[in-house]
Amino acid sequence: MARTDINRSGELEVFVRVIETGGFSAAARSLDLSPSAVSKLVSRLEQRLGTRLLQRSTRQLQLTQEGCAFYERGLRVLADLDEAERCASAHAEPRGRLRVNANVPFGQHFLLPLLPDFLTLHPQIGVDLVLTDEVIDLLEQRTDVAVRAGPLKSSSLIARRLGATRMMIVAAPSYADRHGLPQDAGALLAHNRLDIGHPRTQTGWPLLVDGERRVVPTQGSARASDGEALRRLVLGGVGMARLAAFQVQADVAAGRLLPVLESANPGDLEEVHAVFQGQGGYLPLRVRALLDFLVERVDLARPLG
Repeated sequence: MARTDINRSGELEVFVRVIETGGFSAAARSLDLSPSAVSKLVSRLEQRLGTRLLQRSTRQLQLTQEGCAFYERGLRVLADLDEAERCASAHAEPRGRLRVNANVPFGQHFLLPLLPDFLTLHPQIGVDLVLTDEVIDLLEQRTDVAVRAGPLKSSSLIARRLGATRMMIVAAPSYADRHGLPQDAGALLAHNRLDIGHPRTQTGWPLLVDGERRVVPTQGSARASDGEALRRLVLGGVGMARLAAFQVQADVAAGRLLPVLESANPGDLEEVHAVFQGQGGYLPLRVRALLDFLVERVDLARPLG
């Protein structure tokens, strides 16, 4: 039987807050406690469990393997408590900090334009947003929701599909004036083919050659950290790139970019998903609110930014 003099949910909330804020002092400020009180609560929790949850150093805290498992299960428990309170109260609203990570093109064209509406609908929610095309570890980066494009790797994460977009090769008129545009996949090899600097799930550009799918490798004079930086290089006439249609459709319509080898485009789609930790159906209200909002409002055929 559990001891009644131990506030286990309180200890759990303190521990989770330490991980989410990155330290005892930040957690103490958010909980209106002293750093020493927070440290003692975590130490008492470790002593009661008989295992070390955190590796402490002067610069940072790092979860042990046992700490990772306890943190993941703790999130579910706290989410279940939130859900129970929501069911018991007709006036409960999503609240708290929401940590969101998205690839830069999706962030620029959808997330940033939509966030003002989301925050107006949910005034008790605050958002910490990071835009990067690199795939992050949600637990390590203390992230609630990440938006990812392309094939999903097998993992313990849950995914909700936001849509799919065509990919297309584009070049600026200034580049075409200097170098011309290729008429077939073979001629493409002589052109400046720009790409992202970090590893990607799919390398090269797939094209149809005599009805068969071929992949043309990328090799160019510049690389970029994300899709929007790559788009800017193409707009500047540096070279050509293969980008999501939602990124470039306004540029193509305005004549700022030209489609390249569309007749050889295989028409493959890049899936876009919102991924999150939610095993067992436990999901904080603030996370559920954002997921529902994105599923309802995102239309990859109609970029907003």
